[in-house]
Amino acid sequence: MAYNVPHMNLKLAPGLAIQKSPINGRGCFATSYFPHRRKIAEYTGERIPDREAQRRAHREKLRICDVDGVWSIDGSRGGNGTHYINHSCEPNAYVRTIYGHVVFFALRDIHPGEEITVDYEQTLHPDSKRCYCRAASCRGRINKILGV
Repeated sequence: MAYNVPHMNLKLAPGLAIQKSPINGRGCFATSYFPHRRKIAEYTGERIPDREAQRRAHREKLRICDVDGVWSIDGSRGGNGTHYINHSCEPNAYVRTIYGHVVFFALRDIHPGEEITVDYEQTLHPDSKRCYCRAASCRGRINKILGV
């Protein structure tokens, strides 16, 4: 069941829908075709200092993305749906920070109806936070622990 989330006061980025995810709660799904290496969307929300991000990191649902080690973006406040992009150990998208903008790109062709996922690698979550992506190469946790 896809929805435009009007009851959430959310203006979604073009080509995206929020729907129930088999990975975790709700996810971000493609409604358009995104060819390999093409931009999917920019992560939007409230720009906050990293100190505030650390303070907010104790919420149950964490929707904060680091920009540059000084600033972060809280997608739960003014986001465009990209904050629903779930983690997967076998993602179909990747993230790049370009001049202070956090942007998602297709790691391979993404077709309408597919859930968009990225490998979070390092997050504000504790290293013990379990991963539920069900990928064949799932490492069992969201954070990629260096040297493991």
